[in-house]
Amino acid sequence: MNIADNFASHLIELRNRLLYIVGGLLLIVIALFPFANDIYHLLATPLLESLPAGGQMVATDVTTPFFVPMKAVLLAAFIISLPHTLYQIWAFIAPGLYTHERRIIWPLIFASTLLFLCGMAFAYFLVFPVIFGFITSTAPEGVAVMTDIGNYLDFAMSLFVAFGLAFEVPIAVILLVATGVVNVAGLREARAYVIVGAFVLGAIFTPPDIISQFMLAIPLWLLYEAGILAASLIHRHQGASASVVNSHLHTADK
Repeated sequence: MNIADNFASHLIELRNRLLYIVGGLLLIVIALFPFANDIYHLLATPLLESLPAGGQMVATDVTTPFFVPMKAVLLAAFIISLPHTLYQIWAFIAPGLYTHERRIIWPLIFASTLLFLCGMAFAYFLVFPVIFGFITSTAPEGVAVMTDIGNYLDFAMSLFVAFGLAFEVPIAVILLVATGVVNVAGLREARAYVIVGAFVLGAIFTPPDIISQFMLAIPLWLLYEAGILAASLIHRHQGASASVVNSHLHTADK
């Protein structure tokens, strides 16, 4: 097979995998469509529970009551179809990987997915109640807090992404060590800069109250420490495995 045929076969394979991903996503969207309003209500529950008695959300545009719940359905469908999406990505890249690379990539994909979902859950169950409780409690007297449903969804999705990515820090640390970009000692030396950066990110991505800033900065720091610990264990295990292999080779030479 020449280079052109090989390239064409890869493009066809990529197209097929993308079609599988989009098809799986569309099937879940169709299945969830009748429950669009329920899904949005579930997503908005942290804010609704923080509103004063009689408080409610509003829709300021004509099409908002339809399109905003549909965006919530797309978000839910993306999360539900994520294992299928990652499998298709894995099936596309796996043939080009070495055996030892396959052994490490699949656990990293699984762990990164789980950590991202944990970050979203952390934001929903712990951060949202604190943020919305702070926002509603600081409203001036005589001001009714009635958030637009579209603005709320955009705000919630931005925090989901922020906390989801924050929980990917251990994976990033492990990859940096595994690829030789930095060693464990260098990560420990950079600890002070990481702590400062975590609080800066907390100030950027959360409302201006100290509690929510700490709720992003502290997990970032702890996850960085967890990444260092995991990278140290992996590096130590690889070193031990290499020593065993060298010992066997040395014995065989004798």
